[in-house]
Amino acid sequence: MAALPLATAEVCDANLHLITNGELRALQPVFQMYGGRRVFAGPVVTLKLFEDNVLLREFLEEKGQGRVLVVDGGGSMRCAVLGGNLAQLAQNNGWAGIVVNGCIRDVDEINGCDVGVRALGSHPMKSNKKGVGERHVPVTIAGTRICAGEWLYADADGILVSTTELIV
Repeated sequence: MAALPLATAEVCDANLHLITNGELRALQPVFQMYGGRRVFAGPVVTLKLFEDNVLLREFLEEKGQGRVLVVDGGGSMRCAVLGGNLAQLAQNNGWAGIVVNGCIRDVDEINGCDVGVRALGSHPMKSNKKGVGERHVPVTIAGTRICAGEWLYADADGILVSTTELIV
């Protein structure tokens, strides 16, 4: 289930009515671009955690089928919840992308993976391993509420979330 990547600026220009009624939302521009895939899109799966990446690993061990994992890491800048090994796992299992409201590490390794990654920044310290978090819950990151089953589109101009799949 891989979505056709769309140019986010063009999507906004062509869909003012969806923006007005809240069906299409843009995340605030707070994310850095990582990963070998600069443009990605797909249906959203959500995860809420804080400085713990056990559930993140569990998700990425599943077949991604072109989905995008949106991780609300509480905006923590104290450790990384995604590193090179998990990015490789995401690539191998067919995830289109990962958006992290928090930090990553192993930037060079992640940049060598064919997966799109957006994160607030990088941090050399690893996360805890307690397995605490919530799956498939609505999350609010970068000023935008995101629910499982919505669609995410990311490119160099930004990140959009839509209640439905957008057609070219």
